[in-house]
Amino acid sequence: MNEHVKSYKKETITGQYDVIMIGSGLGGMSTAAFLAKEGKRVLILESHYEPGGFTHTFKRKGYEWDVGVHYVGEVHRPYSMISKLFNYINDTPVEWTEMGDVYDKMIFGKEIYDYKTGEEDFKKQMKSYFPDPADQEAIDKYVEAIKTAQKSQQLFFIEKTLNARLSSLFGNFMRKGAMKYNRPTLDVLHEITKNKKLIAVLTGQYGDYGSPPSEGSFLMHAMLVKHYFNGGCYPVGGSKSIFNAIAPTILKAGGEIFTRAKVRQILVNDQHAAYGVQLEDGLEVLAPIVISSAGIYNTYKNLLAPEVANHFKLHAQLAKIKRSTGHMCLYIGLKYKKSELNLGKANYWVFPDNYDHDENIQKFVGNPKNDFPIAYISFPAAKAADWEERFPDRSTIEIVTVAPYEWFQKWEEERWKKRGEEYEQIKEDFSQRLLEKLYAQEPQLRGKVDCYELSTPLSTKHFCNYEFGEVYGLDNGVERFNQKFLRPRTPIKNLYLTGQDVVSVGIGGALSSGLLTATVVTGKNLMTRLFDSKFQFYMGFFKGLIGIKSEHTRPTTNPAP
Repeated sequence: MNEHVKSYKKETITGQYDVIMIGSGLGGMSTAAFLAKEGKRVLILESHYEPGGFTHTFKRKGYEWDVGVHYVGEVHRPYSMISKLFNYINDTPVEWTEMGDVYDKMIFGKEIYDYKTGEEDFKKQMKSYFPDPADQEAIDKYVEAIKTAQKSQQLFFIEKTLNARLSSLFGNFMRKGAMKYNRPTLDVLHEITKNKKLIAVLTGQYGDYGSPPSEGSFLMHAMLVKHYFNGGCYPVGGSKSIFNAIAPTILKAGGEIFTRAKVRQILVNDQHAAYGVQLEDGLEVLAPIVISSAGIYNTYKNLLAPEVANHFKLHAQLAKIKRSTGHMCLYIGLKYKKSELNLGKANYWVFPDNYDHDENIQKFVGNPKNDFPIAYISFPAAKAADWEERFPDRSTIEIVTVAPYEWFQKWEEERWKKRGEEYEQIKEDFSQRLLEKLYAQEPQLRGKVDCYELSTPLSTKHFCNYEFGEVYGLDNGVERFNQKFLRPRTPIKNLYLTGQDVVSVGIGGALSSGLLTATVVTGKNLMTRLFDSKFQFYMGFFKGLIGIKSEHTRPTTNPAP
């Protein structure tokens, strides 16, 4: 049992709380930590037996694997936004191991393209692969487009903190700059270059947000690419160290974290205000504020009474957005020291050799016997500085690829680990094919694999409560960023959203959602907690412009229904 959490199967919830948080993923944890720093007592309710959402780890046969954190950018740069966010909410710092000069390798057949750390080194390396002057000019234009699109997002995300009146006055202006880049990534790249190979190499990281170039928004692509320009890092102690660093901040303010505490419904009174939650066993827990980090689909479709959702026409909002893709992940264990396997820290992105991501996705979705459109290979044992200290004679590898939920839907009502021989045989076939992708890149590993286990979209549904196993929550296409309702405030008084659906996928998106949602809930400009006095002056001026209050009265009692 994690020392920071209580199991609802063993202990009862008896306290009074200022805020109830549904879900313990990084969006929920960061929001709760920001609120705790403002004196709020937060109750976090997690349905899983392990806290942390996609930052948690799991163990089998003496091995440990991360389920969602493979590398993080910017955390090694002390003045970056993500570093400041982490440092503010963490009780103790998370230590990070830098991945070195090369953090990603794009592999098309036998051709390998290194993503090098540092903007100038990245450009120089790309130009070594594409020496034609037109291509070199295109690489410069691409990097500038990435930086400009990323900068345009600052006001776009701040706009999400505005109430309806202020949004109607300032919202379009604040979103305008980012909306110029809310176009399909492939369309933007076609304006920069006609070189099919160059486009495929530059868009290879699309797997990090799940939408191929013709569908994914360049706004999302720019966020992701810029995030890694200065390299990638891996958390010392594994991804569970992220949860363990944040949890004490919440507990010190009187908050509590319960696992195995599944919420059945958010309670809403006749005045259309949330006032608590009902757990699966019928227990009602009350608080003046309820925040969901369970995703907008899950919140509006499954956690609100139908009459509430109908009253606010929430299903009409859901009809305007799509779920992201499902995925499979092969978790591999090897009874060898990492030093014996001769593995580097860089991630491998293995693609077919036709340099067409969209075509490959379509072929694979149409027929699972076709080649994998992408096989992302991560080497956590090689990345973690303390790995041999924790696991002296063992190493792990993870391979991720796309997988539509529909392929596995016939087994959705079956119990985990009890889905029958046909399901297990399908998993075994995929596992062997993914292992061959690994051996093609690292042939010395053949015969050294001790164990492996494949997760499917049903695993994501079972452990993370995503209805169709959507690994990234919402699809990261153009329509997602057009929707102004994807913000912390909901139409229901005292009910708020946080997490990747509010901002974007990834560690940075989750952390940023915590800042935005906590800002809205408290009515305080929490950005000033992170920066120096000069920045606070400008943010104070902006605060006055948009009407964020300087103080927010802390409720002391639970509201009556």
